[in-house]
Amino acid sequence: MSDAIATDAERRAALVQQMREQTGIDEAMIEQLVRSFYARIRADDLLGPIFNSRIRDWEPHLQRMCAFWSSVVLSSGSYHGQPMRMHVSLPVDARHFDHWLDLFEQSARELFSDSIVEHFMVCARRIATSLELGIASSHGVLLGRGERFQRRQLDRTGDE
Repeated sequence: MSDAIATDAERRAALVQQMREQTGIDEAMIEQLVRSFYARIRADDLLGPIFNSRIRDWEPHLQRMCAFWSSVVLSSGSYHGQPMRMHVSLPVDARHFDHWLDLFEQSARELFSDSIVEHFMVCARRIATSLELGIASSHGVLLGRGERFQRRQLDRTGDE
């Protein structure tokens, strides 16, 4: 770049390129992973019914997830949604997040080298933890370090 002040778009493009070079990940790889992962989700006994009952048209959802992961992994800024708001009402707990992570890692391992899988998994674990904390909080449960959200806790207290 020249000494001239770069535009926001130029700065973002440079950042995305830098992230591609650092991680070895590009948008085509993200799309491969998203499509593979959600094919597993849709067929899964635990998570499939939750997703399939809420998503009627899968293609727009897959495109949003590609934008989401591009924003997470490449800092592309292409996702503009509110993931917590979309997940807070789901009937899920630690068991679901653990299974989500397992399916995500299986999908990634089938497609990519260990270093790329690990980069995706660091991000995926952070996302799962954040969503689990948010969902627990929405039910009035404040998790301490290392604690996990169990919906059975709510059933025993009569809150749900």
